[in-house]
Amino acid sequence: MVQPKIMLKKKHSSAGRAPLILFLCQMVNALDVPLDPKLLDDLVQPPTITQQSPKNYIIDPRENIVIQCEAKGKPPPSFSWTRNGTHFDIDKDPLVTMKHGSGTLIINIMAEGKAETYEGVYQCTARNERGAAVSNSIVVRPSRSPLWTKERLEPIILRNGQSLVLPCRPPIGLPPAIIFWMDNSFQRLPQSERVSQGLNGDLYFSNVLPEDTREDYICYARFNHTQTIQQKQPISLKVISVDELNDTIAANLSDTEFYGAKSSKERSPTFLTPEGNESVKEELRGNTLSLECIAEGLPTPIIYWIKEDGTLPVNRTFYRNFKKTLQITHVSEADSGNYQCIAKNTLGAIHHTISVTVKAAPYWIVAPQNLVLSPGENGTLVCRANGNPKPRIGWLTNGVPIEIAPDDPSRKIDGDTIIFSNVQERSSAVYQCNASNEYGYLLANAFVNVLAEPPRILTSPNTLYQIIANRPALLDCAFFGSPLPTIEWFKGTRGSALHEDIYVLHDNGTLEIPVAQKDSTGTYTCVARNKLGMAKNEVHLEIKDPTRIIKQPEYAVVQRGSKVSFECKVKHDQTLIPTILWLKDNGELPNDERFSIDKDHLVVTDVSDGDGGIYTCAANTTLDSVSASAVLRVVAPTPTPAPIYDVPNPPFDLELTNQLDKSIQLTWTPGDDNNSPITKFIIEYEDAMHEAGLWHHQAEVSGTQTTAQLKLSPYVNYSFRVMAENNIGRSVPSEASEQYLTKAAEPDQNPTAVEGLGTEPDNLVITWKPLNGFESNGPGLQYKVSWRQKDGDDEWTSVVVANVSKYIVSGTPTFVPYLIKVQALNDVGFAPEPAAVLGHSGEDLPMVAPGNVRVIVVNSTLAEVHWDPVPLKSVRGHLQGYRIYYWKAQSSSKRNRRHIEKKILTFQGSKTHGMLPGLQPYSHYALNVRVINGKGEGPASTDKSFHTPEGVPSAPSNLKIVNPTLDSLTLEWDPPSQPNGILTEYVLKYQPINSTHELGPLVDLKIPANKTRWTLKNLNFSTRYKFYFYAQTSVGSGSQITEEAVTTVDEAGILPPDVGAGKAMASRQVDIATQGWFIGLMCAVALLILILLIVCFIRRNKGGKYPVKEKEDAHADPEIQPMKEDDGTFGEYSDAEDHKPLKKGSRTPSDRTVKKEDSDDSLVDYGEGVNGQFNEDGSFIGQYSGKKEKEPAEGNESSEAPSPVNAMNSFV
Repeated sequence: MVQPKIMLKKKHSSAGRAPLILFLCQMVNALDVPLDPKLLDDLVQPPTITQQSPKNYIIDPRENIVIQCEAKGKPPPSFSWTRNGTHFDIDKDPLVTMKHGSGTLIINIMAEGKAETYEGVYQCTARNERGAAVSNSIVVRPSRSPLWTKERLEPIILRNGQSLVLPCRPPIGLPPAIIFWMDNSFQRLPQSERVSQGLNGDLYFSNVLPEDTREDYICYARFNHTQTIQQKQPISLKVISVDELNDTIAANLSDTEFYGAKSSKERSPTFLTPEGNESVKEELRGNTLSLECIAEGLPTPIIYWIKEDGTLPVNRTFYRNFKKTLQITHVSEADSGNYQCIAKNTLGAIHHTISVTVKAAPYWIVAPQNLVLSPGENGTLVCRANGNPKPRIGWLTNGVPIEIAPDDPSRKIDGDTIIFSNVQERSSAVYQCNASNEYGYLLANAFVNVLAEPPRILTSPNTLYQIIANRPALLDCAFFGSPLPTIEWFKGTRGSALHEDIYVLHDNGTLEIPVAQKDSTGTYTCVARNKLGMAKNEVHLEIKDPTRIIKQPEYAVVQRGSKVSFECKVKHDQTLIPTILWLKDNGELPNDERFSIDKDHLVVTDVSDGDGGIYTCAANTTLDSVSASAVLRVVAPTPTPAPIYDVPNPPFDLELTNQLDKSIQLTWTPGDDNNSPITKFIIEYEDAMHEAGLWHHQAEVSGTQTTAQLKLSPYVNYSFRVMAENNIGRSVPSEASEQYLTKAAEPDQNPTAVEGLGTEPDNLVITWKPLNGFESNGPGLQYKVSWRQKDGDDEWTSVVVANVSKYIVSGTPTFVPYLIKVQALNDVGFAPEPAAVLGHSGEDLPMVAPGNVRVIVVNSTLAEVHWDPVPLKSVRGHLQGYRIYYWKAQSSSKRNRRHIEKKILTFQGSKTHGMLPGLQPYSHYALNVRVINGKGEGPASTDKSFHTPEGVPSAPSNLKIVNPTLDSLTLEWDPPSQPNGILTEYVLKYQPINSTHELGPLVDLKIPANKTRWTLKNLNFSTRYKFYFYAQTSVGSGSQITEEAVTTVDEAGILPPDVGAGKAMASRQVDIATQGWFIGLMCAVALLILILLIVCFIRRNKGGKYPVKEKEDAHADPEIQPMKEDDGTFGEYSDAEDHKPLKKGSRTPSDRTVKKEDSDDSLVDYGEGVNGQFNEDGSFIGQYSGKKEKEPAEGNESSEAPSPVNAMNSFV
């Protein structure tokens, strides 16, 4: 079925966007074929009534009668009329003519004839070869304004306080007259709660007073249609008091001769209209319901209204005639019920009940719409109306009741619906739907037009669109065809169809590029296709650079009489020519030769005070515009002496006047401006009811004003204060004004930040940001919370809650989209209808585990995992991603010893694969995959196992060098802590280091993998060696470990390892002590040491410290330096123990293994038999021994020569 429509998608351009002239029409809302001349030349269309006179047509009998009937169609329709149900032959009446090309009748009664002759019911028919459309039945009646009948009215005399009704009884006219009471001077008579005019035109007095006496109570009737006014004879009324009735008057007049005989004493109310205790009223839906109660009594009664079974509608209820008339606009069936008016004064009360019934003339629920179908298609015409009573639905075809119309096999009537199937061209017709009840009728025409048309593109070919970069581009492709064509867009000559991932394809054929870029430039082709053919059209798009101001004018302060210059440099697209315009205060520059424009500059010479203001540079092209502004401030030349400038003094004498519900006038007296004119006044307000002590900005006015009209919000307790501002600054606030409380009103806004999120699988938590007290507009702030499922047909469910910010809906399905609305209301009424927002009920744990888990081992430390995604419905929440649990598999014995450590990796979104890094080579792993949502994890997939291949091993651990001898060293080690495979062998490389730290030849040795000890033989004596040791698997070599050691002369010569660098060293003992030169040298050294000991002893007795002590203090290291047990100081020589080594030394390990954390310098390096070890700065002997050099970290140095200190130790 083809339903051609024009769909105009409105786009709001941002500020500065050049207007885009767009033709965005495809087909007119299923009623019309596009009125394009190229189509109308050969495209047939049934008639459509476009204009007609109203159903009840009251004419002016003094003018010609014009009965309108306009229609369109292809071919143009012909017209005919019926009058009172029979054919109206206009050719036989010389006074009746039909307008050319139209069905409008013109009846010339001004020349001759009477309007009454042409009273009747008229109906127009427009017909062409495709069908016939008919107008409404137009009842034509001339207006009437009759005169009052002649009558003699006697004067009325009443006692003071009596009630009175002055009848009007106007003549019946068409349309009914408008009634009002005036005097002989055509002045309206004053009305009040005591005196008022009723709906029937009568003038009611609840009680009369002497000032009511007059002789010209005149009732007037105005007939608007003929612009005439008729008047009743004047009525005379005289009101007298009982005191004025003297004996003479009493003798001549009896009580019954007065108009009425009621006493002038005070009395309780009684109703003048309506009569009795009850009455009924019937009104039609959509009209204004008017209920009236007028009472008499003394004192004057007051009228009140209530609805017995409900409340009066807030926005549609109005009181007229001093509350004696209740009006409810736009009534509906819900306004039916009992309304009670109560008349009350100080002596009592009376009430009257009016039973209101709202009926309804027919009104549309679904009016039939035109159908444009292609042969063989199906369609429906639907005609649904409602009313009270329920209207009857009748169908006509081409103006003939469908029951007697020619049969059409393609249509089937089903009550208010006509169903068409397999239509053919002969099925084209105009159908009329008539819905009627006793209160009126509706008549609608809808045509069925069967067309077979290939696609046509209505947009002009080769249209050029020029767009500024980074703005939307809309390329038009208006089209028509039957069946409805499909639209595709292409870019360039060989491009593929454009899709909606980047572009927006509108239903009317328009292609939208949301953010056009330079590469969007090119030729675009629109292709329209249906089963009857294809059409295409090319348009061109050019993207232009935006216009920018790269050098803006800057704020300037200049002295009077000087010169100022503003600069404005513009960068623009080379193909666009900008127009530069300078403005002052958003208006044209003054016509003054002092203002000149030179390229990019505006120059003002001989600046005066009036030149101050805002200067704007505006650059405009045919596609965009941009502007920048700067302020010029003109100051006087600095006077001598300079006057004192300061901020203004605060305003005072604040006064509130013209107090209305939504506005008030504030007046004040300015304070002293302190030599700088006041430029503006700032007005602030405080809401003492909701935010006492907090002041808000209300308004600003110029410095010349002392009065401001302020807009107010409902239900706010206002007080105001004013501050003055000049060029120096702002004054302190004035004293606060008196307070003013505005009336309450319904809220004018709804809560913001409305959200719907579930916290449990079966609930929906609706939250919002409540209105503050200022926004409530009245007492009793509440919220109407409404919700319904988005994808269902359920009605809205609503609940009214207190002034809270959350409501929980229980019993909801799991993770279902909901539409949510939160509307504010208070004691006065409701806020505007809010927009619906989308939310979701609570999530639950996913139900399904990912399937088809696959593992691809990339290398020994990395694996790739793949899985199939779970169905979205089984997620039961927002899909957050997938989580992989993986662990290194253990043997049963190892599992008993410790808990298996599982690792977790999470992959966000809908990914179906991920990488597992950091795996251990040559290991057995297992894993599973789970889907996660906002609630948590779903079930795990089946465990998947995999193996990692071999890798290279870690370094061997605990390498020790033991049992050094003259020509051999023994190495001991532990296997690598992480073999990462099967060890194939160990590799040992070593080389000697000579005394000049040079490395000797490298020896390479292979050691079986099952060994953990190896002895090297045939080494050089007293030589330092460096060792490199590592393990191997089939993959390759692992990390190496290095150590150093020294061979010795014999077993007794093994020395403890070097502390700091972890190197094992040995010094050999020779018979050098028997050499003469050595003995002399040792004696000299011993003498020197003895002298130093004596000096130290003397200095200690004096309480001082020897230089070594000072150095120790300066380089203290608590980790390694020896300390006394009592005071924490370094060990020193004492009188009793000067022959002993220091106490706090480090002992050599018994196994002589290398300990890297020990210090790398000690006395043991220089002799044997010394158990104590000292740091380099930690002992006296260390300070004065022959060895002071510290070995490098790698230790690439040769063995040291025997130390003289060692010999001294042996000697001593």
